[in-house]
Amino acid sequence: MSLAVTLSRAQEGVTAPQVMVEVHLSGGSPDTNIVGLPEAAVREARDRVRVAIQNTSFEYPNRRVTVNLAPAELPKDGGRFDLAIALGILAAGGQVPREKLDDCEFLGELALSGALRGVSGVLPALLRARARGRRVVVPRANAAEAALVSDADVLVADTLAEVCGWLRGAQDLALPAEAPEACTELAGPDLADVRGQLQARRALEIAATGGHHLLLAGPPGTGKTMLAERLPGILPPMTELEALETCAVLSVAGQAVDPSRWRRRPFRAPHHTTSAIALVGGGSVPRPGEISLAHNGVLFLDELPEFGRHLLDVLREPMESGHIVISRAARQSAFPAQFQLVAAMNPCPCGYAGDPRKHCQCTPDQIQRYRARISGPLLDRIDLSLEVPRVPLSELDTPRGEHDEDSATVRARVVRARKHALMRAGRSNAEISTRELERDCALGPAERRWFDAALERLGLSARAYHRTLRVARTIADLDGGAALLDRSHLAEALTYRHF
Repeated sequence: MSLAVTLSRAQEGVTAPQVMVEVHLSGGSPDTNIVGLPEAAVREARDRVRVAIQNTSFEYPNRRVTVNLAPAELPKDGGRFDLAIALGILAAGGQVPREKLDDCEFLGELALSGALRGVSGVLPALLRARARGRRVVVPRANAAEAALVSDADVLVADTLAEVCGWLRGAQDLALPAEAPEACTELAGPDLADVRGQLQARRALEIAATGGHHLLLAGPPGTGKTMLAERLPGILPPMTELEALETCAVLSVAGQAVDPSRWRRRPFRAPHHTTSAIALVGGGSVPRPGEISLAHNGVLFLDELPEFGRHLLDVLREPMESGHIVISRAARQSAFPAQFQLVAAMNPCPCGYAGDPRKHCQCTPDQIQRYRARISGPLLDRIDLSLEVPRVPLSELDTPRGEHDEDSATVRARVVRARKHALMRAGRSNAEISTRELERDCALGPAERRWFDAALERLGLSARAYHRTLRVARTIADLDGGAALLDRSHLAEALTYRHF
């Protein structure tokens, strides 16, 4: 029979739908056609595959070759199907046996020499293949990434000839090297480097415990960026599932995954001149943006008012939903975006409004226009907002004090407090529903009246009301997991509603 079927996987967001590569050889003038909604890189595979087969000492069929990539309505792009197409052609012509093709999937781009080149999006494909109980053959360039998926049946190869030899039973393919043990120890900037700023350090600890968004405002040089860079160091270590989700986004984006750092939370800090597509993702073939690359980590926006207002407002939906959907004429892709936003800004264009040591040169209208670049709905979604004042020079020169705790000490408290939240609600406080929030806070009548009056004076919305309650719940968790909120928890939560 001149029909053979091999299996591969496409790339669609962070999912990897299965693709059946059907190859049929028939009479007629020699020609190769690829159908099934292939894009340019896939259509060009007919030339890459033909030359690679010939350079691997196999015979390319002198017949009419039809390659169908099913399902037909799914767009296919890239060179990831080259290996599956080549094996399908060889199997249809009887040059390699078909016994091992049924329960195995193949990914890899072919060089003209027959060598295998790495492709993007291997990690999502391996996760889906593992769920189906299938073996996967990948290029050696993707071996380090493949080793991260525990219990996956993965083989690696350098050339098309090696894969054909394995199908014939003449040789074995190599296993991916065992992944190095992921380093979960603290790395990067340490919180002990920060002197003073007790309220900002407290806000950072609350944000890490509850998964809350944070806005730091203050004059230049007060340590806003220093504080933001140290947030990943006090967050709890990622679970294996979280780490794989984060690495899958990197893989889809075509970025290298460092096996020694794959359990560390990402920290993304795009410049304020970045575009909307770079921030949220997009392109003719949708790729993840900075908010998805910060999945399970921190997205830091320095000089927040310098970002375009439209650019900032696109953050509002993913801040609520934890994912972003990018729609194009030909396809729609969804990417995860469960990030913590940390933003920093100056109080005015010159940066010194309210600074007791430097005179502000800005007029009230200039200050108002500067702050108006950040929309009210975006500020409403930020749980913690506070001023970061200037630290006296005399305090900077002093040795480290008892309040200048290092990241390891703060992280231990954060982990303990998160355990209280997980035991109570099964998720971080920033994610608990309104019904769970009302149950877990259980405000007494007096506290309810006092809290409602305070919110009325501040003019906060219903969303801000619930977000403030979540912050108060986090403060109670940090204070030993108190079952009920008291007025001190509510009062401290309200102090972080600065704007």
